[in-house]
Amino acid sequence: MTQRDASDEGPVRDLPAPRPVTERDVVFRGRVWDVVTEHVRLDANTVVARDVIRHPGAVAVVAFREPGDVLLVRQYRHPVGREMWEPPAGLLDIAGEDPLAAARRELMEEADVVAETWHVLADFFTSPGGSSEAIRIYLARGISDVPHADRFAREAEERDMIRRWVALDEVLAGIAAGELQSPTLVTGAFALDAARRGNFASLRPSDAPWARSPGALS
Repeated sequence: MTQRDASDEGPVRDLPAPRPVTERDVVFRGRVWDVVTEHVRLDANTVVARDVIRHPGAVAVVAFREPGDVLLVRQYRHPVGREMWEPPAGLLDIAGEDPLAAARRELMEEADVVAETWHVLADFFTSPGGSSEAIRIYLARGISDVPHADRFAREAEERDMIRRWVALDEVLAGIAAGELQSPTLVTGAFALDAARRGNFASLRPSDAPWARSPGALS
């Protein structure tokens, strides 16, 4: 089949175009996400089976302060066996929770800070070929520390997290060198760099529409 040339179809943007699912079987139920096998009708003559991780989604927060620092936490990530520098982040695993409220909570619980000003920095799907996980990254500014008496008691992998303010330029250099590989950090750092170069004119409001996926909890 000859590849279709879409150069004349207008702006480059993702399009909502779900295909009919004729059959769906849950093959694994996990604590956070499930794995399902879906039979998808691509056209009148073609049905294919696809294994999908159904994920509730997540939020991450790039906390920024002048002249150009971002607040990162270092957390152990078992699937890859690494302690990774990342923006504070958390799952959207509470049905009905507003994403911005979740982001505010995660920033306070993981980094011991709160923010006055919030914008949407970037939205992305982590692995759209196999997972429905959608992540919204917020930009938080006007940062202040939470009093010690009011700080959250972290546990499990979060118990030993380290917090550090790092220059954005150092983060970008670390990404280019392959030394920083968290997807939320890579996406957030490049999005912040682009926003900063444009004097933050490209930022969206904190309640901007979000094209989340079928795995999201409502």
